[in-house]
Amino acid sequence: MTVIFWFIVALSVLFFVTQPVSLQAHLVAALLAAAMIMVLKWLRPEGVWRHVALALGTAVVLRYVYWRTTSTLPPITQPENFIPGILLYSAEMYSVAMLGLSLFAVLDPLPSRKPPAEISDADLPTVDVFVPSYNEHEELLGTTLAAAKAMDYPADKFTVWLLDDGGTDQKCDDEDAANAIAAQKRRKRLQQLCKDMNVRYLTRARNEHAKAGNLNNGLAHSRAELVAVFDADHAPTQDFLRRTVGYFKEDERLFLVQTPHFFINPDPLERNLQTFKSMPSENEMFYGLIQRGLDRWNASFFCGSAALMRRAALEQSNGFSGVSITEDCETAIDLHARGWRSLYVDRPLVAGLQPATFASFIGQRTRWAQGMMQIIMLKRPLIKRGLSFAQRMCYASSTLFWLFPFSRLIFLIAPLFFLFGSLKIFNASGEEFLGYIATYMLINILLQNYLYGRYRWSWISELYEYVQSVYLFRAVISAVFNPRKPTFRVTAKGDSLAENRISELAIPFYIIFAVLIVGVFATIWRLIAQPYDADITLVVGGWNLLNLILVGGALGVVSERRDLRRSERVDLMRRCEIAIQGRQVPGTIVNASTGGVRLRLPAADLGTIRPGDSLELGLDKPRSDTVGRHLPMTIRSVRQDDDVVQLGCGIDANSADTYRIVADIVFSDSDNWVKFQESRRNNIGVIKATAWFLMLATYQTGRGLLYMLLEFRRSAVSVNTRD
Repeated sequence: MTVIFWFIVALSVLFFVTQPVSLQAHLVAALLAAAMIMVLKWLRPEGVWRHVALALGTAVVLRYVYWRTTSTLPPITQPENFIPGILLYSAEMYSVAMLGLSLFAVLDPLPSRKPPAEISDADLPTVDVFVPSYNEHEELLGTTLAAAKAMDYPADKFTVWLLDDGGTDQKCDDEDAANAIAAQKRRKRLQQLCKDMNVRYLTRARNEHAKAGNLNNGLAHSRAELVAVFDADHAPTQDFLRRTVGYFKEDERLFLVQTPHFFINPDPLERNLQTFKSMPSENEMFYGLIQRGLDRWNASFFCGSAALMRRAALEQSNGFSGVSITEDCETAIDLHARGWRSLYVDRPLVAGLQPATFASFIGQRTRWAQGMMQIIMLKRPLIKRGLSFAQRMCYASSTLFWLFPFSRLIFLIAPLFFLFGSLKIFNASGEEFLGYIATYMLINILLQNYLYGRYRWSWISELYEYVQSVYLFRAVISAVFNPRKPTFRVTAKGDSLAENRISELAIPFYIIFAVLIVGVFATIWRLIAQPYDADITLVVGGWNLLNLILVGGALGVVSERRDLRRSERVDLMRRCEIAIQGRQVPGTIVNASTGGVRLRLPAADLGTIRPGDSLELGLDKPRSDTVGRHLPMTIRSVRQDDDVVQLGCGIDANSADTYRIVADIVFSDSDNWVKFQESRRNNIGVIKATAWFLMLATYQTGRGLLYMLLEFRRSAVSVNTRD
């Protein structure tokens, strides 16, 4: 039925696209298609009606492509117009192609999977749990190891391994004595931590092949049937194994069960724009919908962490692939090509940390982008033997996406060719330009809202991609021309910001903002001096103004807000018991982090307390039998409301017992992550999202300019002080 439907659609679209219709007829047809898409979205249909909506949008987009290709390109005899014109055309066709690939990938996303059938403890497979580490803090590792050790699984059936690449022989014997001593101390501390937590410590001779080499060293020293991988900052919930292991019993050719990467702290955009708790996170679109779409085609892939894998499959491919710096996707491609299957479970079963600063965010995305370029150039998924057609399309969508810096920067500078140089890189009247471009953009936004509205608000993708493009463009080009050059770099996590400041990567954004402001004045000048071109000038000037709005929003992104917390607070309502001044007092944990908790206690039972007093916190019902004695804490703040006292408390000491209790309080229950995730998944619609984004960008423009002035003032004071 689906094949017949799309065959009829293809013939209808081909007929519609190639008809020599007037601009008015195109507008009527496009607006009717837009109206039908909105109606279908309101009805929330599935199955064939979803396909109808996508077919309508596809027809309008392809009509635009036909017109753009046959009617608007500058003549080749005018190279000053033709060359930038072809660059703009190429950027548009790339965007259309990526829209098509993404529509294919999410055509029929699988619904959330049911939990696997229960297996008796005696029949459960053995599991090796790998936590690869390089330079992370001991406190971060301690919490992750404690959470892994507390997973609900028979103790004799799983082993937790800390794979320490920060304490290798190579590092301990470094020519720089200070580096060598630091590595030796790290190895000794982590060996003791693992001993205290009953976890296996493993390092190796040399840091070869980065994370893939570290994981392969773990494979060589272990022998369980399944392998779980958690990044050092990804603490699993207690039900991780119970919700994933059973699928391997149901399918002997299953090599991977991947779960979402869920984060308890905002990324730099969410923190600086203050959208973390109100708007779906950036990764929601990928983990909430795209991975389910890929799963339909047996193309969901390994994402480096929060996953369970079959050892037999890894052994068949000689372990984790290490040709690229994105060993996760590369490994999945190799195993899919060998006929193994993957599966995606859409439930957050880990809680991790995102980069805190804009610089570390760009460093992480640079690695992802370069790794995907390496996969394109070295693994060639589009022609790789063993992959199905659908898998090729899905991997093409996932890898080619990272070429977006090319199109984003072309769209940014294209209006300036006309405003500054009078170049005609787009041969069309103002009415045609506006009519075709406006309907294309409208359909594009409606399709994205139709498919991704609960997971990504309109215009946010543009902002995320733009702020990355300025720095990723060069990195992508470098990887394309020299795919073996990029090296693996660990992303910094858990940083804090002592003061409001402008990111060290901010200067290009302020320069671009200034250039676009000049473009606004150039638009005004052209309207006055060349009124005969007013229609083209207004359209191109409007395009430049849209770019200015995006860049203004980016100024807010690179204006880093002060944040002293190294760990994020998680809202909870959990019973506990407090031991203070010889009394036992029942209470409630309101929120908690790896560094402290906020408690709610009855005032009548407390007596006189003040900041600096000590107490011990005990859990009313620990979720794991690994949790031991009470947690020593110090009161940092006291606030009394009528008959209730709220205490802000800091954890006094870091030890194996501390990590166990913190893991039980903060990370054990996946229901907490599900509730928080669902609280942000709301589709506010295209109109409201557009109005919200305009207000956000306007405010962030002002904040970004204010931060720049404060930075100049701070620099001037610093110079005067030195003088």
